[in-house]
Amino acid sequence: MPVVRLKIDISGTTGMEAWQKIRQYDEAESASFGPGLGGTKCGHSPGTPHPTGEWWAAEVKLATPLLAQYAIAHYLEQPRVLDAEAE
Repeated sequence: MPVVRLKIDISGTTGMEAWQKIRQYDEAESASFGPGLGGTKCGHSPGTPHPTGEWWAAEVKLATPLLAQYAIAHYLEQPRVLDAEAE
């Protein structure tokens, strides 16, 4: 199953807010997001906005490589998505 890895800009948001505002790709089998998938380590106190430059990774699983390519285009159109690649 192909996986699209995303790099999401979380600066100026708190918690999962940045991920919740991302328009998800309708054909995704599953999606996950958070610091456990990669990204910058938070050095600020919980509940305060993430500073400029912080990002976390996300993974979106799709049924076929073609759907993964369409998903990449879908996600890259969104302002908080810094990068997307299929594995």
